[in-house]
Amino acid sequence: MTWLITGGAGYIGSHVVHEMAVRETVVVLDDLSTGRAERLPQDVPLVVGSVLDRELLDRVLTDHAVTGIVHIAGKKRVAESVERPLHYYRENVDGLRILLEAAAAAGVGRFLFSSSAAVYGMPDVDLVTEETPCRPLSPYGETKLAGEWMVAAAGQAYGMATASLRYFNVAGAASAELGDEGVFNLVPMVFERLTGNEAPRVFGNDYPTPDGTCVRDYVHVEDIASAHAAAARRLVRDPAARLVLNIGRGEGASVAEMIDIILDVTGRNDLAPVVEGRRAGDPARVVASVGAIGKELDWAARHDIRTMIESAWAGWCLRHGRPVSP
Repeated sequence: MTWLITGGAGYIGSHVVHEMAVRETVVVLDDLSTGRAERLPQDVPLVVGSVLDRELLDRVLTDHAVTGIVHIAGKKRVAESVERPLHYYRENVDGLRILLEAAAAAGVGRFLFSSSAAVYGMPDVDLVTEETPCRPLSPYGETKLAGEWMVAAAGQAYGMATASLRYFNVAGAASAELGDEGVFNLVPMVFERLTGNEAPRVFGNDYPTPDGTCVRDYVHVEDIASAHAAAARRLVRDPAARLVLNIGRGEGASVAEMIDIILDVTGRNDLAPVVEGRRAGDPARVVASVGAIGKELDWAARHDIRTMIESAWAGWCLRHGRPVSP
């Protein structure tokens, strides 16, 4: 088996590459708009380019005799997708369509798609199952749902084994060098505030949750990577697979709880969080049901929240030239 991993030089993608390259032959396609070549193992070839480039895709699939694809490349900032919806549809939907066309033409038999819990929107349930109605609230979420539809249709039409993996809130790092360089999720956003000697912000504390702050399902990026490897193995074993699965821990943590742990890990308990108004579109609770992925892939998350935060903080400190210990 040879797997093409698109977006493999990015934060999540590089973790998937490191996980899968232990057992499989892997090649990476990345335009390096947000990825870094130095994230990759030295023996993994990198092709710099875009999934929008059909000629390049045809050449890569043929030259490397690719038999399976893990598609992680794409734009993922919710706020940016609202400002630039057509850009997101071009990158995430058109890019996926072109990749699937190239895969079908090359006879690739397995396709694993990086999706998102953003497809659910604001579900009013304790645990979000794969059968929970999908009502995305942003163009980003819409592109991920449309992507799932395309992957499923292509799999049926062209005989590909397929899986769409819906990530919940990703955090942490396998090593400091592989940490998340973006500042668009809760953990790095709090790190940025603390680094600037500013109090972390809480957007709303009047939600119908135990402490009034939003509850989310946080999952370590190493667990995300191991879930991809498990899904890839399933697609090899089962040519008829048509999977749509949540990746989470099945446990919720509130924003207030997360910030408390972050302050403890970073030694900044002197900076008490400040409460600001709610952000539009933030649901009170989004926590994954993980029964299906346990059944289908015999997989479960292994890392706890403190481990996520400690590993993420080590990466942040490395990039910002500061000591990890408080």
